[in-house]
Formats: sequence, structure tokens, C-alpha cells
Amino acid sequence: MYSDRLRHAGLRGKLMSAAQAAEFFRDGMTVGMSGFTRAGDAKALPAALAERARGEPLRLTLLTGASLGNDSDGLMAEAGLIARRLPFQADATLRRKINDGAVMFIDQHLSETAESLRSGSLAPVDIAVIEAAAIAEDGGIVPTMAVGNSASFVQGAKQVIVELNLAAPAALEGLHDIYLPADRPERAPIPLAGPSQRIGAPRIAVDPERIAAIVVTDSPDSPSTILPPDAETAAIARHVIEFLAGEVECRRLSPRLAPLQAGIGTIANAVLHGLIDSPFSGLTMYSEVLQDSAIALIDSGQLEFASASSITLSKDMHERFLRDIERYRERIVLRPQEISNHPEIVRRLGIIALNTALEFDLYGNVNSTHVGGTHMMNGIGGSGDFARNGQLSLFVSKSVAKGGDISSVVPMVSHVDHTEHDVDVLVTEWGLADLRGLAPRERAPLIIERCAHPEYRPALRAYFAEACRRGGHTPHLLERALCWHERYRTAGSMRES
Repeated sequence: MYSDRLRHAGLRGKLMSAAQAAEFFRDGMTVGMSGFTRAGDAKALPAALAERARGEPLRLTLLTGASLGNDSDGLMAEAGLIARRLPFQADATLRRKINDGAVMFIDQHLSETAESLRSGSLAPVDIAVIEAAAIAEDGGIVPTMAVGNSASFVQGAKQVIVELNLAAPAALEGLHDIYLPADRPERAPIPLAGPSQRIGAPRIAVDPERIAAIVVTDSPDSPSTILPPDAETAAIARHVIEFLAGEVECRRLSPRLAPLQAGIGTIANAVLHGLIDSPFSGLTMYSEVLQDSAIALIDSGQLEFASASSITLSKDMHERFLRDIERYRERIVLRPQEISNHPEIVRRLGIIALNTALEFDLYGNVNSTHVGGTHMMNGIGGSGDFARNGQLSLFVSKSVAKGGDISSVVPMVSHVDHTEHDVDVLVTEWGLADLRGLAPRERAPLIIERCAHPEYRPALRAYFAEACRRGGHTPHLLERALCWHERYRTAGSMRES
């Protein structure tokens, strides 16, 4: 039963089905839904709204924390429900609609969505749909496995619909630290001095009068789809660990390193797994998402504490987490994403940022979002929040893709998400290029010889040599800079015939 989860007696009269709750929505509304990287997302309302959209005009602007699980983004996109989407997504159907121009996608740094709402540059949220593990006596909402933008959506929404998910254990209460900055320019400094500190409340505050409906569900989060480490990701992990060991030896870092951030995905997860066999201990994380590797590092004793906005785990690791949730709750805190990704905190704590690149060029510019320069993949997510402001910014990638037909190291990236000014270190399975303190002409040979696949090195060397003869601080052959991408588009391979 849900009586111990719905502790505000006056709200029990607002219990209803998802189909009934979907009737609150009107065409053209702006909707904020909980959910961050497949965790803590609404389970019932997306399907109910998609069903409505199949039979009547209903188009919404949809804001979330990051990607949704349970194929919700694809379900809503296929039904024509989504007119505009931000700030991040990872669904194949929605991606196709975005690249076809049927859905307008605004790719945002994850720290900026709440600020855009607060400043009025985005339309205010009409309805917030928030998944909860419980509703407290005062109406406060206890989030589940993610906080994301939920607190900001609730703060500004005209109405709130709560999905009370009985599959989320009640023991999640106490895991969260809800703190929202005040409006500018009167805002005070955010009083967070370390990953383990709590500065807010365990619940999202809301006037119970604004809760329009409560829908009871019993559905788990979608499991993570990360792949196990392979030879290439293991090699990348070794290079990163050797680099960090060198930083400790030079006394630029202590054996505790500095708070770690890792982006979502197989490669970043594999690198963190590699830390289990590393010489480092007493580690902390200040990140946006905790994956399997974070739980494994806590269990190994090397990770003392982890702060994030979401926990996204594989099925087996999720079950392990739930079996021992009281212990993990003492070592983990979940915050709103504008706090987990806040540039000032990232800069002050000296974060070591580890994120994934689709491709990077001879001078250290990184493309993390657009395939072939035009087709959106997922979005920039939080990588820019950390790369621009961390004390060390590492980007990792396998050197080739599509069986070697695509080189991840190219003369010029086809889209720039992170400029050379924000990138310190590049890593592939072949090696690591430390770009700190190097001019463009010094960076290129290092990237070619350390990071590029051997098959592509001769062509990169030839391009760079000819570009240098033409001259310039950052030498390029503009008429040929993107010819590798064009060759792949027309011939199916970046290899020279």
C-alpha cells in the first residue's frame, strides 16, 4: 500500500489515473519532467500524454534534467507530442525527429536550464511532472534516483503532478540535498565547500495546493546500457591512471587526487573502473551522474564519498545498490543539477573532469555532439560545465569507429563543442597527449603520434606539414580541412583510396 508513502492526508483526494492526470495538459504548454540519464523519470504520464496526442492536437515544449528512460522520449516523439525539447536527450526515435527538423532541440549546458527559467529567457513551466518515493506530511516531495531540474520545475510551475513510484524504496529518503540559489543579483555565494557537505533540505518544498494530481506507479528505472570494458577502454584507463600518477609524483596532485567527474557512457565508466587497481585512495567524486564504477569504487574502499545529481546503474548493480541502500546513503548525496554542475563550485573544488569526445582535431578542439558536423547525437550535457571550469579537463575516445572507416582524430572537427582553450588532455587507446602549455604547432605532432590510429597518421602528418608551409598560428588548409568528413559521406570511409 501507499499509505506510508503519501503522508499528507489532505492530498489523498488527488489520487487519480495517469489518463485522468493527462487531461490537465493543453496544447502549447511548457512541461518540466523529472529524469536524468534514465533515472528518476516519470513512468506513466509520458505514455498517457502520447495516447492523447495520437487522437487530438497536443504539442508540448518538454524540459527535463537530461535523458529519460523507458523509451519515453521516443514514445512521445513518435506520437507528435514534442514540439520543442531541451536540454539533452539520448533516444534514437527522438534523435531522428530532431535531425529531420520535426522537433526543435535546444542543446544546453546542463547547469543553465534552471538559470534560463529563473531569468525568464525560457517560458515558465505550466506543469511539473515529478517522480517521488514519498510525499511528506508537509507536502514535500522526496525524489527517487535523480534530482536533475525537478526542484526548479516545482519552484516555478503553476501546477505539479506527482508520480508516486512504489518501486522506488522508501529508504531513498535522506539521500537528497535540495538547495536552490536565490534570484540574481541579490544571490549569496553557494555555501558548499566539499562533496560530502549538505547545505539544503532532504525534500523538494511545495505548497500542497499546487499539487493537482498524484498518480501511483510501480515501475523501476530503465537499466544503464553501458558496455563492459574492452581492450581499448582498458588501454585508455591505463593511460589516464599513468598520467594521474605522474601528477602525484610531480606534487601537482595528492594521492587523494581531487574530486572526480566522469561523463555518462562506456568509456568514462571503464576509466573509473580502472581506478580500483590504482594506487590512489581516499577519493571523492563531484559529478553529475554516478554509474556502476562509482558503486564499485565505494565497495573497494577507494571512494570515500560521491556527490551527483543522478544514479544510473546496470540491472545487477542496481539490485546490489538497493540491497545495501542504507550503507550507500551514508556515502552518496544527490543534488539539483544546477548545483552538481555549477561552474563556480567546479572551479573552486578543482575538479578533475573526464568526458567523451566523438572526434577531436590536431589542435585540441572537441566535437562531442554532432555526427558529420550536422546530425545531433545526444547533446553537450554537462561536459562543458566541467571542462571549462575544472582544474584538469580530459577527453577520451577510441581512435577509430565503424571498423576503422572513421578516424576520431581529424584535421579539423566538423562541429566545436569544446574549444582548444578548454581541453588539457586527449586520450585514445594508443596514448595520451598532454596539451597544457603548448602552442598549436606543438600540439598537432603530439596528438598525431600519441592519439591517432597508426593507419591515419601518415595522412595527418602530410596535412599538417603542408598547412605549416602555408603558414599561420594555427595552420590549416581550409579547402581540405573537412575533406575527410566529405569522403566518409560520399564513399563510406575516411581512408584515402
